[in-house]
Amino acid sequence: MEDTQSPEQPEEQEGVEDVHTETTLLGKVGLFFLELVKIVVLAAITIVAVRYFLFKPFYVKGESMSPTFYENEYLIVDELSYRLRDPHRGEVIVFRSPTSPEDFYLKRVIGLPGERVRVENGNVTVCQVECTVLSESYLNGIKTDGDVAFTLGDDQYMVMGDNRGASYDSRRFGPISKESIQGRTLLRGWPLTRVSYFGNSHLPEYNL
Repeated sequence: MEDTQSPEQPEEQEGVEDVHTETTLLGKVGLFFLELVKIVVLAAITIVAVRYFLFKPFYVKGESMSPTFYENEYLIVDELSYRLRDPHRGEVIVFRSPTSPEDFYLKRVIGLPGERVRVENGNVTVCQVECTVLSESYLNGIKTDGDVAFTLGDDQYMVMGDNRGASYDSRRFGPISKESIQGRTLLRGWPLTRVSYFGNSHLPEYNL
């Protein structure tokens, strides 16, 4: 009797990839893009918060604050601090012009609420309990022109530029309100040769 054998059946080969492997790959790609979207959204929220509520960039225009700041220097202004505390004497601030609110000015805080400030004979005199001629080291001996006196009310500040002979400031337009203050100068970012940080420890010392 003739031996017979059934022909071997070839192994079937699937024409598609493993379903589990494909789903896992698609899931990983989906999770990656989901995380990417989250990062982009969070970054956008952070940028908006920083840009519009915490810090704001400004370019210096004019020479009213030289030699402390020169034209076209790039500044970062801290908009948060004055929501938590009042301005300090000596801080350089950005505020809206009392005469043209769409314009911003850069000046130094000289007089604080409740003080009487007088400009005469080239000097600035601040009266608290007693009157003192203010010592301002950043002026490098420059005299302060003008003949004005103000008693500052609540939330009022007297501001002046460091370049006293070329500054349109409180000697002309009077005290400014705290409400008009945009923020304090925190950082000079340009030019690179003059990058500087202006924290509380960098405030000028006064004889008061």
